Amino acid sequence: MNLLKLNNRREVFAWSLYDFANQPFTTIIVTFIYSGFFTKVIAENEQVGTTMWANSIALTAIIVALVSPILGAIADSAGYRKSFLILFTWIAAVSSILLYFPAEGDTLLALTLFVIANVAFEIGTVFCNSYLPDLSTSKNSGSVSGFAWGLGFFGGLIALFLSIFLFPELDSIAIRRINILVGLWFFVFSIPTILFVKDRKKEKLTKYHFFSSFSTIKKTFRTVSNYKIVYQFLIARLFFNDGLVTIFALGGIYAVGTLDFTFSEVMKLGIVLNLAAGIGSFIFGYVEDKIGVKKIINISLLILIFSNLLAFLAPYFSFQKEMFWVAGVLIGLMVGPNQSCSRSLMAQLTPKGKKNEFFGFFALTGKATSFLGPLLFGIVTSIYSQQMALWVVIVFFLIGFILFNRIQFKKVI
Repeated sequence: MNLLKLNNRREVFAWSLYDFANQPFTTIIVTFIYSGFFTKVIAENEQVGTTMWANSIALTAIIVALVSPILGAIADSAGYRKSFLILFTWIAAVSSILLYFPAEGDTLLALTLFVIANVAFEIGTVFCNSYLPDLSTSKNSGSVSGFAWGLGFFGGLIALFLSIFLFPELDSIAIRRINILVGLWFFVFSIPTILFVKDRKKEKLTKYHFFSSFSTIKKTFRTVSNYKIVYQFLIARLFFNDGLVTIFALGGIYAVGTLDFTFSEVMKLGIVLNLAAGIGSFIFGYVEDKIGVKKIINISLLILIFSNLLAFLAPYFSFQKEMFWVAGVLIGLMVGPNQSCSRSLMAQLTPKGKKNEFFGFFALTGKATSFLGPLLFGIVTSIYSQQMALWVVIVFFLIGFILFNRIQFKKVI
């Protein structure tokens, strides 16, 4: 796909900029910098901090799983998709900025602000994803989705470089200030999406829309057997997405706590991983349209399993950091294609007229049990170690791979 040849190229690019806007939140706050800062500086100690951070990720998952299908159904019935997108984007941006204030010992304040920001980030992503079927066709959804994911990781990369330029020391105050950068970045670069992505005119929100959303959800549950491939895919994704959620939430913590990475080394790792993820998203987005989404998801899952085994084995070797770098690059290359292809496949499978609702369920299955990965990681860490906890991730990927390959997709998939 050549983006310049699309008739709706301005709208596609504006929509893709939302990934560019929100990726620094995942990269800097959730995965690489603030998570490690919380466990090492704000929390009592790293073991306690890891468990608390994992529990906050789990809480986020539960809230999003409960709320997103309801909001998605309301958006479908009343046309409030754009309004919800704006609301949760602003909440995420403001909460990110407020993360500047928690200092050493302020664990409750830090986690409260993080959970609010993370919930808003996830729900905003639900509504952003639901535009994909409107902006693409079955022939180019992989390319469009891959372009957006690649642009997103490029945004994370630029934000990391800018953080290093503005805050070269990376001490406590510098890391707290980076949160302000993330929030402002999110707000500014989401503006084109809000302005230029078209949506139908919203209706006046009434009790009817609210209560009808519940009946719509019930109806979808009752009729889900009519979409066998959809629910089989969502169940499989439920597991391998749990693995991804755990990596995002605790990968930086593992590097700092188990492999003794400094914040500066973690920042460099984040830059390389975002570069790898961006390259992977761009390349595999195009490849997907050639060989099919199923093959790309399978390739990504196999490499993710292998790379996490490398990360588990790394502490046993004298070149443990170098080994983890290899594992990290492989994870980076596959994270983008896995997520992008999952979003693309959902867009291809979604029935007409159920975009927001089905993408709400896309988020639901992505979050319904995603608290389990971080929660189990925290439990295993508290009993054994972060290293042993990596088996939680590996097992989730294995289960997801097995379930995904039991699905009888059409040949075009």
